[in-house]
Amino acid sequence: METAKRFENYPAWIVLASNLLSVAIYALGVLILSQAGLAVALLYLLGILAFEYRLIKNHCVNCYYWGKTCGFGKGRLSAWFFKRGDSAKFCAKAMTWRDLLPDIFIAFTPVAVGLALLIMRFEWWLLGALLALLFLSSFGNGFVRGRLACKYCRQRDLGCPAEAWFKPKAAA
Repeated sequence: METAKRFENYPAWIVLASNLLSVAIYALGVLILSQAGLAVALLYLLGILAFEYRLIKNHCVNCYYWGKTCGFGKGRLSAWFFKRGDSAKFCAKAMTWRDLLPDIFIAFTPVAVGLALLIMRFEWWLLGALLALLFLSSFGNGFVRGRLACKYCRQRDLGCPAEAWFKPKAAA
């Protein structure tokens, strides 16, 4: 049984590390997609903004950390713009693949476009950017969520659809 302490408000260094990872992933995505055209990169940026807006408006308002500093700082950000929601709604809906589509869009659109660009014209820097994006999106996210954010989260104890989705199922 896990007995890690839980943060009421996360330390600034965890929020900084979590957000630096997100910014790095977004920046690499924009850099890669800009090679397909400025309009493509701008559409991707709009997608990121819509994703973040949807998160703080529809999910963070119902979280334990609304008005507090969560591992990503979004609880405090949500409180600046939106009224407190209903904490019972945070886990009321079971998570499905459809709920993951925005995350998949953010991570895999630049990968798919980058691979197509590499096939059309190989460039070492593009290969490096793709590998960095894949590393940060997988291992970087795994580290931040597994070791820094989710591990110390009070909402996790109250119920989290993401934790329930990704938690390994016990053998029957």
